[in-house]
This record gives sequence, structure tokens and C-alpha cells, in this order.
Amino acid sequence: MGRIDAVVTGAGGFIGGHLTRALLAEGRTVRAVDRKPLEQWYQLHPAAQNTVRDVSLRDACLQVLDGGADEVYHLAADMGGMGFIEANKAACMLSVLSSTHMLLAARSCDIGRYFYSSSACVYAAGKQTDAAVLPLREEDAYPAMPEDGYGWEKLFSERMGRHFREDYGLATRSGRYHNVYGPYGTWTGGREKAPAAACRKVATALLTGQREVEIWGDGEQTRSFTYIDDCVEGTLRLARSEVTEPLNIGSDQLVSINQLFALVEQIAGVELRHRHVPGPLGVRGRNSDNTRIFKELGWQPEISLLDGLAETYRWVYDQVAAQLDGRPHFTA
Repeated sequence: MGRIDAVVTGAGGFIGGHLTRALLAEGRTVRAVDRKPLEQWYQLHPAAQNTVRDVSLRDACLQVLDGGADEVYHLAADMGGMGFIEANKAACMLSVLSSTHMLLAARSCDIGRYFYSSSACVYAAGKQTDAAVLPLREEDAYPAMPEDGYGWEKLFSERMGRHFREDYGLATRSGRYHNVYGPYGTWTGGREKAPAAACRKVATALLTGQREVEIWGDGEQTRSFTYIDDCVEGTLRLARSEVTEPLNIGSDQLVSINQLFALVEQIAGVELRHRHVPGPLGVRGRNSDNTRIFKELGWQPEISLLDGLAETYRWVYDQVAAQLDGRPHFTA
């Protein structure tokens, strides 16, 4: 295919679509890769080389890296919010195929930098048993006991990237994403994460006249949520840095799920009853310690949860309204 500035796998998905946009805005040539048909991509950028390939297959990985690339961003994975990863542990672990085959292809091709999108799900469960959780430091991933399925795959693939750097000289970098949210992402269907689900439930209640929303568990479980623009900025900074160990890319603004819903209701200008129901909960608390990323890169996520949710709610509201009216909307 010829050498290119950047390759983004998972480009038809949420983070990949935003990352592709940012790279194009820098004037980079970008090969955007996803296994989904083009019509199912969340963002399809005409300026990119939009390529449908399944990078769980080694031959496909060799094709998309043919000719070499200055930067590779491997985001492709079978994943979703807690409702999805709790019920699809084997499917999540099968993402190790794309992680393995992309590294093997990168070793064979002329690659400058290779970025792997890891996750806060790599952190040991014993560090996340209380809603008032201490922020998670990068070293808290070991001794290893990550989120079953999805977290194990992420931690293994991080480790594989480390050894490809040590054994083969491939310049690998890893960022541990903490609950990334924003517009142009999954908002319905079971793979959505908590911010998108909250926005959908509140928007639906407002548009249909309901006065109640469902929340899984008691709603006191805590998380920090990272707006997509901060995620992209952190990804680019880390990928181009000399930092070889994984870093957190996540907000350190800790909130409960009840507080998350209250913020969305504030944005929507409505007050709703909360009905707590059984559902997948994950760990009791999770937050990002940003000491190391600030020390290494002089930067940390900056966008407040209220500001990020406002942008996300506007977009999700439009999707819900279109769905209710029978108009075209994003459903991937």
C-alpha cells in the first residue's frame, strides 16, 4: 500500500474515529482500518484511506501495515461497557488475536511508533473494593488480578508489547484508558458505557414524559470518566513520548453513578426518580492517579465531567429523538 504517516485500527469505532479526525487535522496521511462495513462506521473521514480489514487475521495486519508507517495506533477490540464485558468474557479475550497479529506484522514492517490502547480494567480487583477508592497508580496492576476476561486480555497484550520492545526493538507505548465517553459513540444496544447510558435514559424520560430511570445496583459504585478530547490528546502525547511503561489516561474526578445521573439531569433541566435494579456492577470503585502522567508529560486530562457530559448529552439526545421519530440515527 505504500508508507503512510499513521495507521489506526478500530477506526470505525468511537475512540478510533475521533483519533483519526485529530491526525487528519494535523495534516497526517491516515489509513483508517475497521472490520465493520463502511456504512457502520461512526465517523467516516473522506480524507483518510478507509480500509475494511479484520485485524484478528495476520494476513490482514500485514496488508494494512504494508509499506510501513510512522505511527500505529492499535485500538481494535471486541469490547463495550460493563453490561457487555461481564457477559462476553471469551469474546473479549479473543481480542488477543488482533493484539498478537498486529505486533507480529509491526515487527515485520518498518514501523516508527506503536501505541496500544489498554484499559483501567487491568488493575488488581483487590485495590477496588471500596467506593472511596484510592486513585490507582500504574504499579497497582501487579500482583495481577485484573477484570476477568477483558482485563486479562489487556494486561497480557500490554506485557506482550513490552517484550516486543525489549526483544525486537519495536517502539511500543501503552495507555490505560479510564471510562472514555463523548459524542459519536455507542449509546444503546448493550455495549454502551455508563455516561452514554445515563444520557440515553434521561433523554428518553424527557422525550416520552417518563419520570423515572433505572440504575444498576445501589448507584453508589464510583468511577472517573474521561472525555474523548482528553483521551485523544493523551494518546498522541504518550505515543510520541519516550515513556516506555504504561500510563493512565484518565480523569481523576471521582463520582458515584448516582451523581453521574444527577449531573445529566442537571444538564437536561429535569429531576427524575431513580429506581435501583440488579445488574452488572464491576468493581466497587475505580479512579485514576495522574501523578505519573503529569510528571512524565507535563499534562493530565483537563475537561470537567460537567462540560464533557453537556456535549455528550446533546448528541445522545438527538439520537434518541431521531429514534423515537423513526428518523436515521447512529446505532452501531
